[in-house]
Amino acid sequence: MDLTQKYGNQRLGYLFAVLAAIMFGSVSVLAKPLVSSVDPILLASLVYIISAITLSPFAQKKKQKLARKDILLILSIAICGAAIAPSLYFVGLTHASASDAALIANGEVFFSVLLAVIFFKEKLKLVGWIAIFLVLTGMVIVTTDLNFADFTLQQIHYKDMLLILAMLFWAFDNNLSRYLAQKLDVAKIVQMKSAIGGVLLFVIAVFVFDVKINIDAPQIIPILVLGVIGFAASLYFFLQSLKRINTVRTITIFSMSSVFGLVAASTFLGEHISEYQVMAAGIMILGIYMINKKEAVISPA
Repeated sequence: MDLTQKYGNQRLGYLFAVLAAIMFGSVSVLAKPLVSSVDPILLASLVYIISAITLSPFAQKKKQKLARKDILLILSIAICGAAIAPSLYFVGLTHASASDAALIANGEVFFSVLLAVIFFKEKLKLVGWIAIFLVLTGMVIVTTDLNFADFTLQQIHYKDMLLILAMLFWAFDNNLSRYLAQKLDVAKIVQMKSAIGGVLLFVIAVFVFDVKINIDAPQIIPILVLGVIGFAASLYFFLQSLKRINTVRTITIFSMSSVFGLVAASTFLGEHISEYQVMAAGIMILGIYMINKKEAVISPA
C-alpha cells in the first residue's frame, strides 16, 4: 500500500506543504552566516548543484518525450526559480536579518496567488481574499513595527527590495512548476531545474564575476545541509503538494516557513523576536487557516 492509498491524495498534499515550509524555513538561518564569507552568487550555484545531485537517485530513469512547450517551461522555471530568484535572495540576505528575510518571504504568497488567478483561472471568494490580506498584513507589521509616522520609502534598503523581487521570480517558478508537475515526474523536474540553474550561476560567478572558489572546511556541512534540506527536499515536497492541492492552498501553507524561520533565527542565531513579530505570526496563521476552508478557493474546472 503506497502513501496515497493509505492517507489520501489531498491529505498528503497538505502534509507535503507543511514539510516543505519547515525545511524552507531553515534557509535564511543556514544561509545568513554563510553570505558574509561566501560570495552570494557562488553560494546560490552550489546549493542548487547539490540539490540536483541529491535528487538524481529519485528522478525517473525512463526517458520521457518532452514537447517543445515542456522544454521551454523547464528552462523558464530554471532561470526564474534556480538562477534569478536565489541570486537576488542571497544578495539581499547580506543586508537583512534571517528573521526579516523569513518574513519577507511571505511576499511569495501574494505574487503566487496573483499569478494563479491571472494565468490558471483560480478564483478566490471573499474569505480567500481576506485570508491573503491577513498574511500580507502580518508581513507589513513585522517590517514596519506599525511605526508609520516615522516610516519613509527612503528607509527601505535596496537589498530588501532584492528579497521582494526574489519572491516574485519564485512565484513565477511556483505557477509554471504547478503546470509541469501534472505531466512530469516531480523529482525529475526539480533535478533538471536545479542542475540548469546551478550550473548557469556557477558559470556566471566564476567566469563573469571572477569569483574565487574558496570554501573553508567549517562551511562545507552548512552548505550541504542548505542544498539537501533547504532546497532539494523542500522543493520536492512543495511540488508534490502542488500536484495534490491547488496553488493557492499550497502557497499559503508554505508561507508558514516564515514562522519556522523566526523560531529558528531566535534559537540558533540568537536574533530577538519582537512582540510585533509574534503578532504578525498570529495574524498569518489565522490567514492560513482561513484559506484552507473549502469555500475560500474555487479551482478551475
